[in-house]
Amino acid sequence: MAASGFEGIEKRLELHFSGDDPMIGIGLRQLDFQTLEEILREVQCTVVSSVGNHFFDSYVLSESSLFVYPTKIIIKTCGTTQLLKSVRPLIHYSSNLGLSLSCCKYSRGSFIFPKSQPYPHTSFQEEVVYLQNVLPKNLCYKKASLMPSKLSTHTWHVFSATDESHLMFMEQPSTCTEFTFEICMTELDNVLARKFFRAPNDGKTGDSAGKVMTEMTRICDINPKAHICDFAFDPCGYSMNGLDGEKYSTIHVTPEEGFSYASFECVGSLSEGGSYIGDVLRKVVQVFRPGTMSVSTTCSSREVAARVAKAVEQIGMNCWSCTVDEFPAAGTVVFQTFTTRRI
Repeated sequence: MAASGFEGIEKRLELHFSGDDPMIGIGLRQLDFQTLEEILREVQCTVVSSVGNHFFDSYVLSESSLFVYPTKIIIKTCGTTQLLKSVRPLIHYSSNLGLSLSCCKYSRGSFIFPKSQPYPHTSFQEEVVYLQNVLPKNLCYKKASLMPSKLSTHTWHVFSATDESHLMFMEQPSTCTEFTFEICMTELDNVLARKFFRAPNDGKTGDSAGKVMTEMTRICDINPKAHICDFAFDPCGYSMNGLDGEKYSTIHVTPEEGFSYASFECVGSLSEGGSYIGDVLRKVVQVFRPGTMSVSTTCSSREVAARVAKAVEQIGMNCWSCTVDEFPAAGTVVFQTFTTRRI
């Protein structure tokens, strides 16, 4: 717990591994629960709920989420967690499975309470130095960048490092239509934010209370095809992971007035049709009605970001700023900020 309030802004780490055929084996999914818990202890968080499908395993954490694919791991953590301390043990345990790290991506927004963050998250420079020290030398294509906006409280921080084999893999046509949304929302509508508070002594478990919140807020409508694993915290707060085939989505909510925050992340493909992006964004905004929102889009094409701007402006938010940068293996990252205020 940060001194001034709970830090909702997440840190996100994505690690890719090579050396195993995901069509034959299960790769990283062989990591047992005890091993994952040991890794998460380094981060300072625990598993509160989990579910898996044919393609990947999903874990709701005490601070955000973990997704384990055969050759990829994604961890998002909020609060004062030490996310980057998971890198070294993940490299160690993956090597026991015959896997080696081929790509690392790290991203986050601007912390609401930066002075409460522990090492190595005291600054972006400290985070980059830490990663450079723990990553293997073969990840030689590196880049760190601060992507600013016109809002002083909204800067996107990105670091990527990759080896040559992963760089070549990402240039294949099959990967060029995929995209990832990372959406950060602040100044949530007070009435809607109250839906993420639990009644005192409600007699519910975190899982059952989470299902009530998912239905009551209509989060279940964002992707009706997704199997949702949800959890409600006491006295307030909410997390969910959605599983739709190979695709994941995740939502995390810190609803306290004064520093209310919600995040939404999902993956998709340009082949899903022009209306998909607009539909998702509209539903997400309707759930929270934020005063300010940032959208980081990672894709090889800038077409997704253009669709984002058009969709968000159609639901009453104005585009405040847009920053673009290129990263090895990550592709094009477009960071856009939106506000309900008149510009």
